[in-house]
Amino acid sequence: MPIRILHFSDAHIDMANYGRLDTESMLPVRVTDYLRSLDTVVTAAVREQADLVLFGGDAYKDRNPQPTFQREWHKRIMQLSQAGIPTLLLVGNHDVSPSYGRASTVAEFRTLQVPRVVVADQIRLYGPEELGVELEVITVPWVPRSHLMARTDMAGRSVSEIYQALEERVVTAVEHLLDRTDSRRPTVLAAHASVVGAVYGSERAVMLGHELVLPESLVRDPRLDYVALGHIHRHQDLNPGGHPPVVYAGSIERVDFGEADQEKGYVLAQVSRGQTDWRFVPLPTRKFLDLAVTPRQADTAMAEILGRLPPPDSIAGAVVRLQLTYPADWEAMIDDRALEQALAPALESRVIKNRQTETRVRLGDAVAVEALAPPDLLSLYWRTIALELGELEHLQGLGQDIIRAVDQGPAETDGPDTSAADQAPLAASVGKEGL
Repeated sequence: MPIRILHFSDAHIDMANYGRLDTESMLPVRVTDYLRSLDTVVTAAVREQADLVLFGGDAYKDRNPQPTFQREWHKRIMQLSQAGIPTLLLVGNHDVSPSYGRASTVAEFRTLQVPRVVVADQIRLYGPEELGVELEVITVPWVPRSHLMARTDMAGRSVSEIYQALEERVVTAVEHLLDRTDSRRPTVLAAHASVVGAVYGSERAVMLGHELVLPESLVRDPRLDYVALGHIHRHQDLNPGGHPPVVYAGSIERVDFGEADQEKGYVLAQVSRGQTDWRFVPLPTRKFLDLAVTPRQADTAMAEILGRLPPPDSIAGAVVRLQLTYPADWEAMIDDRALEQALAPALESRVIKNRQTETRVRLGDAVAVEALAPPDLLSLYWRTIALELGELEHLQGLGQDIIRAVDQGPAETDGPDTSAADQAPLAASVGKEGL
């Protein structure tokens, strides 16, 4: 019989960047949205009699969740344990500290030895004896760059060279584990990472620096029967029509307007050796409406704006962003109270005014731009955007402070404070099964 897997990822249950408090639970309304989606996932796992729930990483928005949000996450995972459903929790970049030896946000399930819950924080191979199901899973959690940077053979290398070395080590470890899999059982690769060819969502904007990127050749290895990915919030299949399916489940709720047009959900897969059928199941998430209006005439500006808004029942309960673009001298024509009333049914609404100015500052034939000092150029710029005198003086002062700091150069320091825990090599984050 095929192995029934429910694959979901990027829960981020404590994201509360919009809305207000829920009067019953006293949790932020947006947090209750995430928890409602998580409840739907747990209920589906029980209803579909899943053989394994595979979570692709990032339980919270960061590695320091508040106890209240930990309580809510624990409730849902314990429901799966009590229902007798094996659950594998992959550790993502929002779950782990970059310093080696620190506990992840889901480590307590291992510490408390919660039945049927496996915490995957190493590159290693899990088999039926650990999962309780006739399946083999190779796990690739998030590997922090700091686990490799302090190695003596990395001294003097660029960031790109360090990530190249990291990729080579991860690929070698996974291929070694693939060689050890039992060809009679289905094999799944679970990874919290970027993959070549993936289309990023808005989470790309909040990820700093570079990162490990897995090659297509690794995730499309024919010895694999399903590749369950986390980290990128947009649901997508990177091997459409091919075997194995290479699937990002995506996040279970919209994080911000960068995901306004993305459908959120989870994946149900039936995995057999050499054959996998899967489908994406949408979740009923809160609407994000990203509206943009550019009125054409001053005397009809408000009528044009209000006429372009969706009807009240479409706005009700949604998170709305309205971007208005108009000449600065039309400001008196914009009725803020009318906008507030029109958007009142929304959970939250934001009006962004892009005022266009026609100000032109001419230097004259006798003055060349290259002859102006940086403070003079900065002052000229403030005048072109029609700042008020008080704002101009304040910003000019800040700008001159920055220019002076740059001219003086960086202050000398004794170097970064690097603890011994940060000096661990990559091998320390790879389980002994994966060496």
